[in-house]
Amino acid sequence: MDLSKMAVSINKAINTQEVVVKEKHARTCILGTHHEKGAHTFWAAVNRLPLSSNAVLCWKFCHVFHKLLRDGHPNVIKDSMRNKADLSDMSRMWGHLSEGYGKLCSIYLKLLITKMEFHVKNPRFPGNLQMSNRQLDEAGENDVNNFFQLTVEMFDYLECELNLFLGVFSSLDMSRSVSVTAAGQCRLAPLIQVILDSSHLYDYTVKLLFKLHSCLPADTLQGHRDRFQEQFKKLKSLFYRSSNLQYFKRLIQIPQLPENPPNFLRASALSEHISPVVVIPAESSSPETEHMVDLVTEDLVDTDIPVQPAAVVEPRFDDLFGTSAATDPFNFNSQNGMRKDDKDRLIEQLTRDIQALREELESFRLESGRLCQALRGRVNELEAELAEQSHLRMQALGESEFLRAELDDLRRVKEDTAKEQRSLTEIERKAVANEQRYTKLKEKYTELVQSHADLLRKNAEVIRQMTVARAAQDEVDSVRREMQEKVKAAAERRMTSNEQEQVEQLQQLQRELISSRVELDSLKSTMASSQQSSEELSSQLSTVESDKVELAESLSKKEEELAGLGEELERVQSSLASERESGVKTAEALQNQLNEKESREQALESQLVAARWSTLQGAVEEAERIVQDSLAQLDDPAHISCTSSADYLASRCQASLDCMDRLHSARDSYLADNTGVSELVRAVTHLAHLVGDTIVQGSATSHMVPVEQADALSDSVKACGAEALALLGQMKAQESLATADIATLRAALDGILATAEKLRPQGLELQQGELGDLVEQEMAATSAAVESAAARIEDMLNKSRAVDTGIKMEVNERILASCTDLMQAIKVLVLSSKDLQRDIVESGRGAASMKDFYVKNSRWTEGLISASKAVGWGATVMVDAADLVVQGKGKYEELMVCSHEIAASTAQLVAASKVKADKDNANLGRLKLASKGVTQATAGVVASTKSGKSQIQEKDTMDFSSMSLTQIKRQEMDSQVSVLELETKLQKERERLGELRKKHYELAGVAEGWGEEDEGTG
Repeated sequence: MDLSKMAVSINKAINTQEVVVKEKHARTCILGTHHEKGAHTFWAAVNRLPLSSNAVLCWKFCHVFHKLLRDGHPNVIKDSMRNKADLSDMSRMWGHLSEGYGKLCSIYLKLLITKMEFHVKNPRFPGNLQMSNRQLDEAGENDVNNFFQLTVEMFDYLECELNLFLGVFSSLDMSRSVSVTAAGQCRLAPLIQVILDSSHLYDYTVKLLFKLHSCLPADTLQGHRDRFQEQFKKLKSLFYRSSNLQYFKRLIQIPQLPENPPNFLRASALSEHISPVVVIPAESSSPETEHMVDLVTEDLVDTDIPVQPAAVVEPRFDDLFGTSAATDPFNFNSQNGMRKDDKDRLIEQLTRDIQALREELESFRLESGRLCQALRGRVNELEAELAEQSHLRMQALGESEFLRAELDDLRRVKEDTAKEQRSLTEIERKAVANEQRYTKLKEKYTELVQSHADLLRKNAEVIRQMTVARAAQDEVDSVRREMQEKVKAAAERRMTSNEQEQVEQLQQLQRELISSRVELDSLKSTMASSQQSSEELSSQLSTVESDKVELAESLSKKEEELAGLGEELERVQSSLASERESGVKTAEALQNQLNEKESREQALESQLVAARWSTLQGAVEEAERIVQDSLAQLDDPAHISCTSSADYLASRCQASLDCMDRLHSARDSYLADNTGVSELVRAVTHLAHLVGDTIVQGSATSHMVPVEQADALSDSVKACGAEALALLGQMKAQESLATADIATLRAALDGILATAEKLRPQGLELQQGELGDLVEQEMAATSAAVESAAARIEDMLNKSRAVDTGIKMEVNERILASCTDLMQAIKVLVLSSKDLQRDIVESGRGAASMKDFYVKNSRWTEGLISASKAVGWGATVMVDAADLVVQGKGKYEELMVCSHEIAASTAQLVAASKVKADKDNANLGRLKLASKGVTQATAGVVASTKSGKSQIQEKDTMDFSSMSLTQIKRQEMDSQVSVLELETKLQKERERLGELRKKHYELAGVAEGWGEEDEGTG
């Protein structure tokens, strides 16, 4: 193609007439880019046009340029990036106009810049955005982070498309048939390209969001879902309004979006998604567009190529630019008088067959896509079930552990009970044994007493018998003496009486004597038996006497014991009696005191109830004054200069909502038992402070947002204050305390919280309430990384000692020893930083909680987190580098660079730690000393590395004695060439290092929010 013809078409397409760009001129420009494989000619022609002075000219330029970006050669995007700065300046210039084509040109230029940047960042996407599902997966490289970022970029891209849509519609008077006028069609024509882009972007966004929800938690993607729903509503409305315009009905078939957006929380909903397809009919050319055929010239298509490739190329041009006609001025076959032959008909037949096969392939592809989506949905459901089963299993394990612990407690209690039962049984057994022993002793004592009485009776009987025997002996002696006297008397009578009488008397006397002797013998035998019995009785008596002595001794002992027991019993009885008397007296006194105390308690209870109610009244009145003071600050002129952030406002609202629950429970407990007034008083005062803070921070936040949102936020804050005063007024009366409704105040706080959430920066992945926990986690992770690095260095040192010898072992030991010293210095620095951070939080948070302090100072907190991550990462990388150096696989320079990187990271941590510290803080001094220790340890690592490198690497000796003048000159030239090459390479590497640092700072700035305005309360 002649490039001059392309320049003519560009000038004809981009002119000052307010009519639609003719299709033939735009097609010629597109074909020209394919011919020259770029857009040099296009920009050479455009740069001569006065785009900054004529809005219509600029608008038509944007339309043609949009077509080139979509359907032109892929190099068009690369060639156009050189003019990005000019396009940005032109967009800002036209943005100063508030109506007409100027504002539309500014929006359109921003869209084109966004499109170019999107395709440069994502080169896999073609200009027309037509991709298969497999190509879309490959664009994300199966990395969830890439898919996340790609979704955000598509949201931004689609946002620019919607802004142009809304701008065009708002600039037209829709009450009239503007779509049939030339001026209206000039504004509406570029929307065809916008509709084509928007349909693809919507489809890809839905698929990417389903993929992200299968990999990430739903809470993380809440911002994505909210942004998608907002764009879905706008796009659906714009598609509907466009489909009703007469201009679009004959040019394009606009798809209609579903009634409701897809439910990303249900994985199976992906199978219900239908990709919107925009259809451009074959008769889609405008009335002003002439019929043109496909350009098949020898410049673009070789006539000698086979039939089938030509048939493959032809439908693509027909799809892009419409069907051809015989009157096309670029149809050279018709100009030369040639007619269609069998070859042309065969080409057309093959084209139709290929088109049918493509449609069939596309149907197969859609069917397979639906099946894959169904299978993915089933897999997601099974994974959800598996996760639920795992959760139930963990819950069951927890319950089993809890039951096992309870069982162990019950076993211990049972064992203790058994021990106590055994001890009780032993005590009872001893008591029974003592009782039995006492009973036996008592029975033995009774037997002894009875036997003693029997022995006393026997002794008395023996004494009586001995008395009788003595009396009989005395009687025998008296009879003997009487007989002797009678014998003497008889002898005397015999001398005086006659002999016969004497004989008779003598015989009588003899008989009496015999009888007396017999009686005397009997008496003697009786006397002997009595003596024998007396001896027996004496022996028995002696035995009894000995038993009596023993019994007397035992009896005396028992009597002594009984006497002691009696005395103890008397003492116990006396003490019991005295205690009973004192107990009665004490009971009477205590009863009197109890009665008095009950009467006093009743009086005090009534006074306490009154005091509690008065305390609650005072707390409610103080809370009212706090809220009123906060509302009064809204009208204070000095408050206008105060500003705050949406993040801090959201945290205050959330704290107020949490305090509402505490107030509700405290009120219920007070109504159930009025002794819990202290908790209710604390809840009321805390709620008043939080609501007052929310009112002040809401007003301060409204000073940082646009006017409409500021007015809405101010009204919400004032309504919240009014609801708080109404609630406190209800709580002042006992009758209305139970019926006080907190739902209205909760609704007002929810409204402020929703407004604050809308005002928060988009794409914030970290909730501010988690900053405090994240700081502790990152500091702990850093400490763990340093400990792990020190352990690995010690392990490497042991391995080096076991393997290496000589100079290498000495060098490795010196390097690893310096690395160990560096790790210890970093550990001391991290601990000092944690202590200083704790002092900063304690001294700076005041009456607020630690999380409130982190929210209010989120930038400082994020700096600490970033610095801590950098220190932990640097320690890990340095240990890896040291391991490679010890093994002989690494570079000494890499170890030195890692040491410098650790020094920089620790310097960042020190700066982030001491930025809010008091200069007289003792921990700050220790932190500075620890920083110096890290610096010295880093210098030691570098020095030991350089020394080891000089010892290990051998230096080549330079011997030039055998070289001639020519050879030395040659070597000198080679050395100069090497020096120049190395200097050039060094310069390039330094430039590359500079660019890398710039990109690092840029990414770090985006991550840390450096571009945002500083936040804080006034």
